[in-house]
Amino acid sequence: MKILGIGNAIVDVICKVNEDFIDQNKLTKGTMKLIFDEKEFKSLLSDLEIEKTISGGSVANSIVGLSQLGNEVGFIGKVNDDDLGKKYEDGLKSEKVSYFYSKKKEELPTGTCLILVTPDSERTMCTFLGTAGKINADDISTDVVKKSEIIFLEGYLWDEGEPKKAFDKAINNCNKVAMSLSDQFCVDRHKTHFLDLVKYKLDITFANEQEIMSLIDAKNFDEVVNFAKNLKKLLVITRGEKGAISIFGDEINENGIETNLSIKDLTGAGDLFAAGFLHGYVNNLKSMDCLDKGREMSSKVIQQIGARL
Repeated sequence: MKILGIGNAIVDVICKVNEDFIDQNKLTKGTMKLIFDEKEFKSLLSDLEIEKTISGGSVANSIVGLSQLGNEVGFIGKVNDDDLGKKYEDGLKSEKVSYFYSKKKEELPTGTCLILVTPDSERTMCTFLGTAGKINADDISTDVVKKSEIIFLEGYLWDEGEPKKAFDKAINNCNKVAMSLSDQFCVDRHKTHFLDLVKYKLDITFANEQEIMSLIDAKNFDEVVNFAKNLKKLLVITRGEKGAISIFGDEINENGIETNLSIKDLTGAGDLFAAGFLHGYVNNLKSMDCLDKGREMSSKVIQQIGARL
């Protein structure tokens, strides 16, 4: 297997809202908020019109993108044996992704992410993790991890306790490991742990400019570049309208963005960028070509509703 993704198995519920809805519910546009109370989550959703419901989760979206590019891939993520859990598994199988998890009845339902899309196409997420956030070491198959060229993890999944044990088991048995920092919320919540992962355990780190600057408390992007050079591991950073950059020691590659796109929804832009980059990486393309493939995939997904092509 080329790449095994390990992440939150989340069903995405996509709704269009106006700016007032974001303000009224005290949300920060463009970020992800964790909701721990199922009633609060259902209350948010109650007055909204659902545009689309689809199997999601950050790394799962990347893995589906990699499968669509012809790579043999798999995914581990925890769902309940409920209706959404069954739909989630069917969604992966329909995309030719091997699903290495045997679902069973759980106390909590399958995780759900409410994706609020404002008129400027920005997305704000409210996530009720459900049973996805209860992943543990027993859910990780050492055999499957060892048979994968790379495992791909998401910062959204990292948490103290059982999820951390699952992370550690995967990292300690893998050949190579890539991870997305996922969101500034995650970075700020787990800064010390994430910095340790980036410095000492990850082979490839994906981040956007906001996340990486927060991680190292950088005052400007030059500090990020210097950090990455000294890191001597592959750091891949998306920079919005400035394009993307990959840094490995003194090797720096940058590309711009595609223009004249009909942007409908930015959901999944980072996930599909990672899919394109990793596709190039596992197929031995040059770093610049990996960046271009990432740009190609992210440009496609933002011209549609939802995080999967």
